[in-house]
Amino acid sequence: MKRSLRRPEQNVLERALRALAIPPLQAISPRRPLVRQPLALFSLLWLAVIALGAALAPYLAPAGPLATDPSHSVLPPSPGRWLGTDFLGRDVLARLLWGGRWTLRMGIEALALAVGLGLPLGLVAGSRGGSLDALLMRLVDAWLSFPSLLLAMAVVAALGPGLSSVAVAVGLAAAAPYARVARGTARGIRAQPYIDAARAVGASPWRIILRHILPNAAPVLVAFAATQLGWVLLHGAALNFLGLGVPPGTPEWGAMLAEGRAYLRDAPWAVVAPGVSLTLTVLAANIIGDRLGQE
Repeated sequence: MKRSLRRPEQNVLERALRALAIPPLQAISPRRPLVRQPLALFSLLWLAVIALGAALAPYLAPAGPLATDPSHSVLPPSPGRWLGTDFLGRDVLARLLWGGRWTLRMGIEALALAVGLGLPLGLVAGSRGGSLDALLMRLVDAWLSFPSLLLAMAVVAALGPGLSSVAVAVGLAAAAPYARVARGTARGIRAQPYIDAARAVGASPWRIILRHILPNAAPVLVAFAATQLGWVLLHGAALNFLGLGVPPGTPEWGAMLAEGRAYLRDAPWAVVAPGVSLTLTVLAANIIGDRLGQE
C-alpha cells in the first residue's frame, strides 16, 4: 500500500495564528504613507488652506477686518457676504482670514518657545542621566505642578496683554511636557549599543547628543510638536477669549468668539465661523501628530 506523503510540521506560532484566523505576519500589509491616509490627507489639506488663507488675507479681503458698515449689521450669509456680518457690519469672512494670521502667528511663536526650552532640557537630562537628570526632572515636575491655564494667565498678568504675551505664556506652559517627552525618548536611545560604541571611541557627550540621539529622536519629537500645535492654539484662543490677550476688536479667533457670544441668538454665524475653524485646525494638528507618531 502506497504511503501518502506527509507535510513537514509547521511551527507553533503559525499553527496558533491559523487557529485564531489571524493572517501570518508576512501577510500584513505595511503602513501606508501619510499622504495616502484619507484622514491625514484631509488634515494636511485643511492646514494648508488655513495657512494659505491667512497669508493671502490682504489680497482676499483688501478692505481689512475693521471696515464697519452699521447699515449692514447682523446680515446672514449670502452670495455677497459668504459668512455674513457681525453687529458692527464687519464682514465675518474677512475677519476670519485676517484672524488666521493672528492665531497662527501666536501658535507658531508659542510652539517655537516650547520646543526651544523643552528640547535641550529633555535631551540633556535623558542623555546624561544621574544626578543631573534627577535635578532637571524635579524642576520639570515643579513646573508641571501648576495648572497650564493658570500658569499662562499668571504670565500674561506679569507681561501685560498682547499677542506676544499670550505666545510666551502658552509656550512656557507647553515647554515642560515637551521636556518630559524629549527626556524619555533620549533615555530609550541612550540604551542602544551604538551609543555605547560612540562613547567607547571617545565621542564627547555633546557629539553623542547632536549626532546620534537627536536624529534618532526626531520622528517622535516632531510628532509630539505637531500635537502640541493644537494645544497651544486652543489655549491661546482661550486666553484671548477671556480678554487677557489681544485688544478688543482684534480679529483673532478666540476674541471673535468672545465678541459673538453677546448676540449668539441673533447672529450665530459670527460665532460658528471662528469656532469651527479653530476646532478643525486643532483637530487636524492632533491627527497629523498621531499619524506621524505611528510612522
